[in-house]
Amino acid sequence: MRLSINKSRSLWWGISCAIILVGIISMTISWLNPDIRAPLRPGLDFVGGTRLQLERDCNVPDNCNQPIDIVAVREVARVQGLADSSIQIIGDNGVLIRSKNLDVEQRTNLQKAVVEKIGAVDPQKNQIDSVGPTLGLELFKSGVLALIVSFIGIVLYLAVRFQFDYAVFAIIATFHDVLITLSIFSIMGLSPLRTEVDSLFIVALLTITGFSVNDTVVIYDRIRETLGKNPGQPFTDIVDDSVNQTLSRSINTALAVVLTLVSIFIFGGETLRNFSLALIIGFTTGAYSSIFVASTLLAWWRERQEPPAPASTEPLAN
Repeated sequence: MRLSINKSRSLWWGISCAIILVGIISMTISWLNPDIRAPLRPGLDFVGGTRLQLERDCNVPDNCNQPIDIVAVREVARVQGLADSSIQIIGDNGVLIRSKNLDVEQRTNLQKAVVEKIGAVDPQKNQIDSVGPTLGLELFKSGVLALIVSFIGIVLYLAVRFQFDYAVFAIIATFHDVLITLSIFSIMGLSPLRTEVDSLFIVALLTITGFSVNDTVVIYDRIRETLGKNPGQPFTDIVDDSVNQTLSRSINTALAVVLTLVSIFIFGGETLRNFSLALIIGFTTGAYSSIFVASTLLAWWRERQEPPAPASTEPLAN
C-alpha cells in the first residue's frame, strides 16, 4: 500500500495544531493557577522543598497486611499544616510526600505522625531530600539553555549537510515534538494525576530532540537521493516516494524504542515513571512529525518555490 501523505497534509497539520492549541490553553490556565504559577506543574527539583519517602517494615508481624490509606496520610499532612503537599503511594508499602521546605523538627513531627497511621517503617529505606529554590532555578535555566544550544546546533548541522530550508523545517518538526510533550504534561498537571516535571524531564526533552532529528534526517536523506535520480519528477511525488521507502524503518525503530520505554514505565519505579512517559510521548510524536510534518512542510515550501509552467505559445486552431 502506498501512502500519499501530501494529499492529506492539511489533516496532519490540523491534528498537530489542535493538540498544541489545547496545550497552550492548558499552560495558560496552569500559569494563572495560584498553586502552580508555571506552564507545567513544577516538581521539587525546580521549586525547592522537602521530599520524604517512607517504606513500611514488613518484617514486623501484621505490619503490611493492609494497604496504605492515602486519605489518612493526606489528613496527617493537613493537620501538620501541609495540606498542599503532593502525596503518592509507592509500590505496595511506601509513601512519598513532597512539601514545602521543612526544618528538622517539622520533618520529625511529620514522620512520627505518618508512622502512627501506616505502621512501623524500615529506617534503612527511608529517604529525606531537600532542594533549595536557588538550586531549582539554576536547574531550570541550565535546562532551557541546553535546549536552545541543541536547536542552534541542529540548524547549523542540517544547513551544512542539506540546505537551509531542510534545516528550518526539521527544527519546526522538532519544536513541534517538544511542544506536544509539554502540552500533554501540562494537561496531566492540571488533572487529578497532578503530574510534575523535574530535572529528568529536561533530559527527556533533549533526548526527544535528538531522536526526532535523527528520524527526520533519514527521510531527508532519501528525499535528496530520490531527487538526484529523478530531477524532473514533481517534488511532492518525490517526498511521497521517499516517505514510503523509509516508512517501515521509521515505524519499526519507534515501536522498538517505545516498547522498551513502556517496560521502564511499568517496572522502573516511581523515579523513572515520568521520565519514561515523556520519552514515550516524545518518541511517538517524533516518528509522526518526521513522516507527516517535516516532509509535508518541505514539499509545500518547494511547491511554492517552483517556477510556474510556461504558457503555451501555439496558435489557436481556427
